[in-house]
Amino acid sequence: MGAKAIDPQTIRNVTLVGDPDETIRVAHLLRRRCGQPGSGARVTVGWTTGRVEHTIRIAALTSHAPVAELERSIRVADGVIAVVNAAAHPTSRLETMLRVADDYQVARLCLINGLDHPAADFDRCVRTIADTRGAVPLALQIPLGAHPPFEGVIDLLSLWAHEPLAAELYGGQWAVGERWYGKLVKTVIEQAPSDPNVFPDIPLDWLHHRIRSLTRIGEVVPVLCGAAPTSDDSATLLDAIARYLPSPMDVCQPEHALDY
Repeated sequence: MGAKAIDPQTIRNVTLVGDPDETIRVAHLLRRRCGQPGSGARVTVGWTTGRVEHTIRIAALTSHAPVAELERSIRVADGVIAVVNAAAHPTSRLETMLRVADDYQVARLCLINGLDHPAADFDRCVRTIADTRGAVPLALQIPLGAHPPFEGVIDLLSLWAHEPLAAELYGGQWAVGERWYGKLVKTVIEQAPSDPNVFPDIPLDWLHHRIRSLTRIGEVVPVLCGAAPTSDDSATLLDAIARYLPSPMDVCQPEHALDY
């Protein structure tokens, strides 16, 4: 029997960029998720989102690589995930990588780790993205608590989809989540002012579609929170890659290829 054919629209070629410790940690987490032994910089994950099976190919690239290698690796990626430590101040190298991605119109996600650290500052990380040319941060998650005891994350899209239950579950954090959700919707609507949908009655599927469209053209950078240290969860990250980052068929640059 021959190999199973893969629909190119379900392929995601992604490059992790950031501090070496952070990118290696994320790559290792994904490798454990799919049961692949070893410690290489590349991992392939089969992941189903919205009843569609995706092939996600991930390459980890550290900020210690030569500038020319950084630029080439970002240029040929279909999407980039910037891994940021919430307790560390942004480095010029990371900002350079984000700007290279913007120059070549490479879609970006941002994953903020280290939220359990006493010096963690989620808002500062969001401001760093906002200060990078061409990047409008779109927080899809916020920390549940800050610094120790960091308890996990609030997923804003699912939060509003289950409003009555979420309001009871999160208590005082509900008002904070509601404000961030309002920012999210306002940002998306401002990018599509002619759409008749208005907050808070926007269908979740419409939001997913608009976020994907805006991410693909570089108008927004979805922001995710890393899981709590006691969690091994990478499902949200994989869902976001499949939902919001483009396939090779969506990318116009000739450097991009199906064989990543």
